[in-house]
Amino acid sequence: MGNYSELLTEFDEIVRSDNHDFIQENANIDGLSPMSHMMHFASTSSRHYTVENLLSAEAKEAFQQGYIHIHDLDFYSSGTATCCQIPLGKILKDGFNTGHGFMREPQNIMSAMALTSIILQANQNQQHGGQAIPMLDYDLAPYIKKTNEKNKRKLQEIMEDKALIEKKAWEWTEKETYQACEAFTHNCNSMHSRGGGQTPFVSVNLGTDTSREGALLTKCLLLATQAGLGTGETPIFPIIVFKVKEGINYFQDDPNYYLFELAIETTSKRLFPNFVFIDAPFNAKYYDGTPQSEVATMGCRTRVMGNIHGKEQAVGRGNLSFTSINLPLLALEVTSIDQFFAKLDAFLEITIKQLYDRYVYQGKKTVANFKFLFTQGVWANGETLKMDDYLEDILKQGTLSIGFVGLAECLTALLGVHHGESKAAYNLGLKIVKHMRNAADQAMEKYQLNYSLIATPAESFAGKSLKITKKKHGVIKGVTDREYFTNSFHIPVYYQIKAIEKIKKEAPFHELTNAGHITYVELDGDASKNKEAMKAIVCAMKEAGIGYGSINNPVDRCLTCGHKGIIDNGCPKCGEEEESQIERIRRITGYLVGSLDKWNTAKRAEERERVKHS
Repeated sequence: MGNYSELLTEFDEIVRSDNHDFIQENANIDGLSPMSHMMHFASTSSRHYTVENLLSAEAKEAFQQGYIHIHDLDFYSSGTATCCQIPLGKILKDGFNTGHGFMREPQNIMSAMALTSIILQANQNQQHGGQAIPMLDYDLAPYIKKTNEKNKRKLQEIMEDKALIEKKAWEWTEKETYQACEAFTHNCNSMHSRGGGQTPFVSVNLGTDTSREGALLTKCLLLATQAGLGTGETPIFPIIVFKVKEGINYFQDDPNYYLFELAIETTSKRLFPNFVFIDAPFNAKYYDGTPQSEVATMGCRTRVMGNIHGKEQAVGRGNLSFTSINLPLLALEVTSIDQFFAKLDAFLEITIKQLYDRYVYQGKKTVANFKFLFTQGVWANGETLKMDDYLEDILKQGTLSIGFVGLAECLTALLGVHHGESKAAYNLGLKIVKHMRNAADQAMEKYQLNYSLIATPAESFAGKSLKITKKKHGVIKGVTDREYFTNSFHIPVYYQIKAIEKIKKEAPFHELTNAGHITYVELDGDASKNKEAMKAIVCAMKEAGIGYGSINNPVDRCLTCGHKGIIDNGCPKCGEEEESQIERIRRITGYLVGSLDKWNTAKRAEERERVKHS
């Protein structure tokens, strides 16, 4: 009866909507909308059912005591996986069925990008995480070529000069491609999924196709992002990830170098794209010169490459689930470093077993439960299965990830300083993360599944884990005296450190966190006025061995007069001081969120305390 009473109490909170952090846990959802209320009721019920019926006794206790956090617990009972890198080119070429009719292969870039939106929207309902396209430029280049051929045929009917026809046809093609990218950007920010409660989480990777058509796609999407939405607002989706590669776009004589510069310019104005580095040693080892072998990432940071059950590439694969460990809580309950590692081992074992149990549960679902994902070629080889086939074997291509939060606070609890302050703390931090990575590697061998280690995207868990730890141990300086724990392995956002030093210190952790990572640098001024500084930071990331990085800079817009730039207490153009009339776009993990009222308390506190680099 106690559990039932707890459930009813949470239902009351949904109805009252007075607990902002509960209602607005996900910044990508309008927590006050009717469909969000329905989702909250369903999520709350599902979480309670899962805890009481689907978790082992050890996992249940560890979760309820705050030692581990099972991400997307509300989707556990449905058997969904987290995310997937979509083989867009294959799906467009073969055609697809959303369940309401067959869509044949498009014959021009406008149709191709419209169908891309439909694919993303349809697939969002099949998984609890986001959707990404690992090589958007390569996938859509054929449809730009089709468009150009069509334009040439039209012009041949009225013109004879072949050179002029070629020139004019390409001009038309450029215009149509830009319009298609503009429409795609608007679709990504307006289409709804999950009963209308959420905009699909869309990421696209691009920048390495050197063909005329592929390069045009990258150029036009970046320009459309710069232009913004209907009234000039910054697009939240798609999360654009620009793939940086020597010989393709990194050096001045590389064929796509101009696109790298355009990407920097776009980032300075709109915060996207982020940058993934193919030449980082742990990414380069997969690269064989083919587009499919290029590292790609979900915008938030999830990385899927290694695979003991098939091709080692991102395309057609995704993460099955991940569970994170509360490192500061463990550190506060021991009296020595040896005790800490012993305690960590105990919860690593519980986490690994819980991830396995969830995989077994997911594997008992059938193709019929996820028709679009497994019959339309989204998940690799899914189209070869029958409707009543179980998913156990095909899901082996996915990854199971161990995550963590609060390395900095953990080190402070153990040594009195974090890894930005002390070489000894830094070395211990590396040792802890290496220890967790080794545990993931050993689990991979034991269970013959793709276990990996992720630097947890801690949008809500950073606050939840802090509250649980503070409730148990009170306020401890440097550990529980803020409203959040530091995201994964990051140097604390409030710590004064030079940008280049932060990059160098965080880089070694990227190789260890093979399931995903990100390093970002905060700038203190209008980055659009200093693109060379932006470029220097991106290049520093690349040279330091960062796998995935981004740059945060203030992107504000006055809704009264449309002025764009840094807005402090009032608009410098029209004098508007009402905060509701100032749009402030900021980054949470790897993605952007506007309207800070959609942020939970912990993330707003973290954003306020971020040190800005000049």
